[in-house]
Amino acid sequence: MLDVGTDARRSLPKPDAGPPLDFQSHLAALEAQGLLVRIDRPINKDTELHPLVRWQFQGGLKEDQRRAFLFTNVIDSAGHRYDIAVAVGALAASPQIYAVGMGRPVEEIEAAWIRAIASPLPPILVDAPPCQAVVLMGEELRGNGKGLARLPVPIRRQVSTLRPT
Repeated sequence: MLDVGTDARRSLPKPDAGPPLDFQSHLAALEAQGLLVRIDRPINKDTELHPLVRWQFQGGLKEDQRRAFLFTNVIDSAGHRYDIAVAVGALAASPQIYAVGMGRPVEEIEAAWIRAIASPLPPILVDAPPCQAVVLMGEELRGNGKGLARLPVPIRRQVSTLRPT
């Protein structure tokens, strides 16, 4: 779910003000610009999630009509509910979505990449990065529903096309 309130979404910087500095801000910027579809009803990660997103690519939508999706109520085929939202297509489903992430108009993206490749920035070491706020180790990783099983990773089910004779 987005952790940004409605008032914060209204005051988001425009794309030319620089890129969002975290994923929550990126999702809020997409939503504010009408580039994000939020799905709050239960969605089965194994059977519904990706087909809904894939539909816009295979269904003939033009690039500028494509949207990112945020699924906030994710379940699996066994009915297990996940407490993590799933974002799909939020980085590059369209040039406009990519432009939000780059913090610049679509027409400037190529030049920005050329400049970045020519002049890379050195890494900055951080003592306590936010991405490591939750670290699971040892027994927290072992057993049913633990480790990667805690994440709502979509699983593509193989459907046999063979029929019994």
